[in-house]
This record gives sequence, C-alpha cells and structure tokens, in this order.
Amino acid sequence: MRRRVGVLALQGAFAAHGRVLAELGAEPLEVRTPTELARVEALVMPGGESTTMSMLLESSGLFDPIAKRLADGLAVLGTCAGMILLATEVIDGRPDQRSFGAIDLTVRRNAYGRQVDSFETDLDIAELGPERFHAVFIRAPGVERVGSEVEVLAELDGQAVLARQGPVIVASFHPELSGDPRIHARFLQEVL
Repeated sequence: MRRRVGVLALQGAFAAHGRVLAELGAEPLEVRTPTELARVEALVMPGGESTTMSMLLESSGLFDPIAKRLADGLAVLGTCAGMILLATEVIDGRPDQRSFGAIDLTVRRNAYGRQVDSFETDLDIAELGPERFHAVFIRAPGVERVGSEVEVLAELDGQAVLARQGPVIVASFHPELSGDPRIHARFLQEVL
C-alpha cells in the first residue's frame, strides 16, 4: 500500500516535491486545509516565501492543526522556507511571524543573499553514500545556532545546511530541484 505524504501547497515549490514523492512510490497529497492534513502520514513543507507562508498558514486555519500534529510526532521534511517555519527561532522575520519550534535551530532568513545570489554546489552527506549531493540554494536560510538534540547531516563552509531532530528533517536548500531523490527517499525510509 502506498503511503500518503502531504505536501503543504499554500505557496512555493510544492509541485516539484509531489513529483519526487510519486516517483518514489508514495502517494502525494496537496495540503491546503485541516481536513487534507488529517489524511496524511507525513508532511513536506516546501520552499517559498516564509512570511507569506506563515500568513497563509494562519488564514487557512492550518497553523494550529500542524502544530498539534508536530507535537504528536508527525514526520516532516522542511526545505528552505520550510526550515524557517520549523525552527525554534527566526532572525530577520516579521515581528508577527510564527514558527513551529519543531527543530531546535536558530535560522536567519535569506542568509545566503537575494535571488540573484542563488547558487548550486555539491555536498557530502555521509548517510546518503559516497556520491555527493547536488544542492540548489535559492534565497536560502542560514543556521546560526544548532541545539544539542539536533544532528547535523551536512554542512557548507562550516554551517549546517541539512539537519534532523527526531522525525523532523530540514534543509537550507531545495532537494526537489536537484534531480536526485535520495533525501526524499531517506525521509520516506526513516519515517514511514
């Protein structure tokens, strides 16, 4: 039986995540309402614009149901803006921007620069094997503090860019744009 994995579909790069999940044999479900959230076994929070996503989470009525599911152990993969929304502390966010505090990180919005400063690089991620992972950074958040319970899975210039705490995995970059499904596959293996 295929596992149903939600992809938060309020704004951002949700369609690309859905394609990768489907290629890996999961059943992706775009999540825009609490009813859709209730139907999934895990969740992907994609990149996009974190302040906009934060406002849409509130206006859609999804913020509190997601917070409850996270507190109950929902597995989640957060990429770029998803990392920002899942962190315990956000630097350079709007004063009224809420985050879920699901992974003990302090992140800075757009730490790697503006859209024109986007870049791609290859990362060493030991648990994915010896082949490097091609990572796409677009207005990426930077990790400024890592809590003691957080496992850093990859770094760039000494700064965490891929991390895990319990059932929560976050990436500063966009693995759905790499053409390499290994991060999504690892997420599905670990959490489902």
